[in-house]
Amino acid sequence: MANFHVVAGAQGGIVRPRIRRIDIGEVFGCLGAGIADFRDRPSHYFFLLMIYPIIGFLVLTWAAGANALPLVFPIISGFALIGPFAALGIYEISRRKEQGLDTHWRDVLELRHSPALPSIAAVGFFLFAMFLAWLLVARELYVVLIGTAAPASLTAFWQEIVGTEAGWTLIVAGNLVGLAFALVVLATTVVAFPMMLDRDVGAYSAMETSVRAFAKNPLPILVWGMIVAAGLAIGMATFLVGLIVILPILGHATWHLYRSVVGMG
Repeated sequence: MANFHVVAGAQGGIVRPRIRRIDIGEVFGCLGAGIADFRDRPSHYFFLLMIYPIIGFLVLTWAAGANALPLVFPIISGFALIGPFAALGIYEISRRKEQGLDTHWRDVLELRHSPALPSIAAVGFFLFAMFLAWLLVARELYVVLIGTAAPASLTAFWQEIVGTEAGWTLIVAGNLVGLAFALVVLATTVVAFPMMLDRDVGAYSAMETSVRAFAKNPLPILVWGMIVAAGLAIGMATFLVGLIVILPILGHATWHLYRSVVGMG
């Protein structure tokens, strides 16, 4: 168990790397670099990302069949909370590409041997807990404002949401609460996963570095968050199929954002 570490890094201490100040132009530069990475060798990304739209369709089918329509939007929008973990393989592709290593999908699967895997799993568990908390809060809001009765149909549910004062209150309150969850995830994990892959620094150091990066670059990081939200919204509008392209681009861009924000020293 000597090599099993989660909170601290491989050397047993807390690493606090230097944080660079960036501007909004550099954020869009990172997005451009992410697009370039995707264009370089996009074939295996479809293999890696096909699973997410499939899972999305299965979740929606379950929700409709289980009279869980009130949770459909929270589940779909909650993808933003677990997205940093979902794109783990994409960060690894950019890392390997940067180092001149092979980026075939079989090489990406070597992630399972990463010494940082326990730390990555810990932060992934944090994101999953945030996702579950969001679903519980969203469900409670619905119960308080609309009631406990299951919608008679999709049409009735839609009319209840957009055709009543309580429904519009739910829309506004739900989006504000969802924004709060998204900001917490953005601030604590914006560079956490790429950093753990790159340096094996431990979960605490990776999340603390993300918070410091956010604190030093609030406007650029918020712009990055809006870019991610817009990309995910496009993915939702295409019945999640667009995520096959959007998730890898955002994942690659996140790696470049990490490189731009976190100093090597």
